[in-house]
Amino acid sequence: MKLTATAMNAQAFADSAAELLTQGGDARIILDPETGLNQYFSQPRPSDAIAYASSTANDISAPAFDHGCRRIAEIAPDLTLSPDGYAEALERLRHRIRASYNLAEDVEIVFSPSGTDLEYVGLALAKEKAPGGIRNILLGADEVGSGCIYSARGQYFAKQTARDIAVAPGEPVGGRIPEKIELTNVPVRDDLGAAWRPESVAEEVDRQVIEAKAEDRHTVVHVVHGSKTGLVLPSLEHIDALAAKHGGAVSFIVDACQARITTQAIHDYLARGCTVLLTGSKFMGGPPFSGFALVPRAAVEAAALMPIAFCKIFRRGEWPDNWPDVDLLPRESNLGLLLRLEASVFELERFQALSIERVERVVLAFHAAVRKAMVERLGGRRIAPYAPGERAEGDAHPIEMRTLSTIDISHMPGQPDFDEAKRIHRALVDHGVRLGQPVKCVRLPDGRWGGTLRVGLSMPQVTAFDALDDAALEAQFERDMTTVADALEKVISA
Repeated sequence: MKLTATAMNAQAFADSAAELLTQGGDARIILDPETGLNQYFSQPRPSDAIAYASSTANDISAPAFDHGCRRIAEIAPDLTLSPDGYAEALERLRHRIRASYNLAEDVEIVFSPSGTDLEYVGLALAKEKAPGGIRNILLGADEVGSGCIYSARGQYFAKQTARDIAVAPGEPVGGRIPEKIELTNVPVRDDLGAAWRPESVAEEVDRQVIEAKAEDRHTVVHVVHGSKTGLVLPSLEHIDALAAKHGGAVSFIVDACQARITTQAIHDYLARGCTVLLTGSKFMGGPPFSGFALVPRAAVEAAALMPIAFCKIFRRGEWPDNWPDVDLLPRESNLGLLLRLEASVFELERFQALSIERVERVVLAFHAAVRKAMVERLGGRRIAPYAPGERAEGDAHPIEMRTLSTIDISHMPGQPDFDEAKRIHRALVDHGVRLGQPVKCVRLPDGRWGGTLRVGLSMPQVTAFDALDDAALEAQFERDMTTVADALEKVISA
């Protein structure tokens, strides 16, 4: 017999909600039975850890968890939801997202189990635009999700889909997704970790598009807006130039999956016909994993038929009603994904209610505290999220570039390389500290990847810290960063 929310006590219902947060995705959110953590060392309930890990994955905040429990109790008191109820709940989320970003009704929204799955949306939009197939250009493959090198090729990236269907990583999705998908990586940093200038990146993209046109391929360019290290490439001016030169031979997908992006930037991209990909599990502060794509209605109306293979990945309610042949998708519900989305949009709404001035106050205090602890005290090197000499870019993009610091730790004692940084990252968890995962962005003299760690702020942290006055805010960040630095010294010297 199923229990309703009224028959359960509050703790039992909260336990059920926490379990739901680990369902309806892939193996990345399944908990280790020994630790109670997922593979990113986060848990599906509020935590007391000192966590600045929003570049990788978050623990759900207490307010968001409470909101999620209330929402699930309202629409699925017995922890089941009909397909129609699922579609209705997602439509409500669409309205809330549009309101949060002040988007017009003609912006369609596709929901996804993760940012990696969002890559399939771009392929669905481009799959029949040229007889020779697709050239998919990633800017800095190491600066985006690791599974994207599979999904951007039209391949499965995990051993199971969000519909719990067994697949093999690297196996083609097939079913109206063309086999002719060529993935090209355009590097965005040199071996020392310095970002290439935007014009250099744009020149290489232009060369790639010209080459693809000669092969009758359509080019999909992945714009990065807030990469794993905070880069924004190429610029709007370069996007405009590429579009003017190549017309319908090129389309743009904006990888803003870190969600470190302003409302104005989203509007600028959508006005140019770009599709914008975001996730709720990074800066937005929701639990892993959820995502959504903002797609101009004109792009949806021009799309070819829904790929049949998407039946293994997506559910009907997750796609707009006007997507061609959308009804082939199975009418099911995914209560776990819905709960994760509810938490993420809840955090988005709270953050968007703050003025940019109040947000910048918190962000700059965070940025100063990280520099003091990680650079001045420990001797780490901050990997700049802009090209040398372009510090003004950081000032112009505080959300993208000041809420996340990538710290090169390869010059600290023991000269940690990338593999050692992964050990350090894991060991910090035992000291009550969670940071963002290491990222490959700097080379050692012998060619190995150097060790890095990432320190990231999240929307729920900004919302909470906004309540502090300047002195209390500075003191809070100093306490937190001192704890982080103390733990890092212990782990590195162990």
